[in-house]
Amino acid sequence: MTKNNEETSVESEAKTSQEIEDEERKTPFQMSFQRFMKNKLAVVGVVVLVLMVLMAVFAPLLTSHDPTKSDLMLVENKPSAEHILGTDGSGRDNFARLLYGSRISLIVGFSAMLFTLFFGIVTGAAAGYYGGKVDAIIMRIADLIYALPFFVLALTIIAIVEEVTIGIFVTIIAITTWPNLSRIIRGSFLTLREQEFILSAQSIGANDFRIIFKHFIPNTMGPIVVNATLMMATMIIIESGMSFIGMGIPQPTPTWGNMISEAQSIRILRDHPEAWLPPGLFILVTVLSINFIGDGLRDAFDPKSGDN
Repeated sequence: MTKNNEETSVESEAKTSQEIEDEERKTPFQMSFQRFMKNKLAVVGVVVLVLMVLMAVFAPLLTSHDPTKSDLMLVENKPSAEHILGTDGSGRDNFARLLYGSRISLIVGFSAMLFTLFFGIVTGAAAGYYGGKVDAIIMRIADLIYALPFFVLALTIIAIVEEVTIGIFVTIIAITTWPNLSRIIRGSFLTLREQEFILSAQSIGANDFRIIFKHFIPNTMGPIVVNATLMMATMIIIESGMSFIGMGIPQPTPTWGNMISEAQSIRILRDHPEAWLPPGLFILVTVLSINFIGDGLRDAFDPKSGDN
């Protein structure tokens, strides 16, 4: 018995040492991916978001109705075999608008996130790396935007523009929301600026562009990815909120926010929940799934944050 126990302990020690070696061979990305996959809510969030994207992409296969075509003979019809979610106040099919609206809402959220990411990284990198007057000018502009309430600033710009298109709407959101990410990038750059590997790169004559993109950006990728994910959820909420009050993407273009605007009528709110409840639930589920993904990425890139 003693001999068997000794053999078992030797085997377990060998396995443990092998596992340690395997762990040491893994790249930081592989370790982060492993931690992410252990987060069940984050994985569920990915699955739900993928389903939403597939639903948006294959909308023409899921419905034969035109989401912008009105039929005054079918105004506010109840759900039926022909119209699964009934029709809206203009006789347009609610189910078709829900599917095609997911395209606009997701495109606006993703595009606005990319634009904000671009503005935030460029301004934050410049402020954190160069410091001095460059930092002071960029941060004062950010303070100016912070001083004005977001909706007031966004609504003012929208009121000036003659026609609000998706491109213009995305640009307005990006222009008014970049300061938060810019401050995060700036703080990370200020922390890294005095690190030895940065000073070494500067001492051998590496140019600013190479130092920023070869050394700074990779070391701030964690906060960038996490904030970009969470920003996308915020952008979808912003689009829905502004479309709800009639200052977002104009009708008849279908968006989830435009569909919820039907609920401004007490009669629709009470008698036709099929007109506004599905898009509301889609916004809720999509935003929650993106937030779960963001939390999973945060814990994956920074394991200590999950212990706090």
